[in-house]
Amino acid sequence: QVQLVESGGGEVQPGGSLRLSCDSKRSISLANAMGWYRQAPGKPRELVIVMRSSGETTYADSVKGRFTISEEPALGVQYLQMNNLRPEDTAVYYCYVEKHGHEFWGQGTQVTVSS
Repeated sequence: QVQLVESGGGEVQPGGSLRLSCDSKRSISLANAMGWYRQAPGKPRELVIVMRSSGETTYADSVKGRFTISEEPALGVQYLQMNNLRPEDTAVYYCYVEKHGHEFWGQGTQVTVSS
């Protein structure tokens, strides 16, 4: 059974940084794609950043130059480094993995950017 457990969310002031982690507990390997989505109150879930096995990475325009994705494959962990955070980045962030057409999601972690 695939598990995705996020951590690292919290409250930060504008301009601050956070790093989110997504631990798969080694429950999935050789994914076709992995990444992060987010959902703000009253808005649909949106793509933040997705990295594919081909090496192609897709970013939301609003996070380009501020957010980066990385992974430690041996540990089954992926990270989202978020710098220069803005109030509009406030949302629940969800870890995402896709393998052979099957999508898997974490439970979400809240990120709040506020002064």
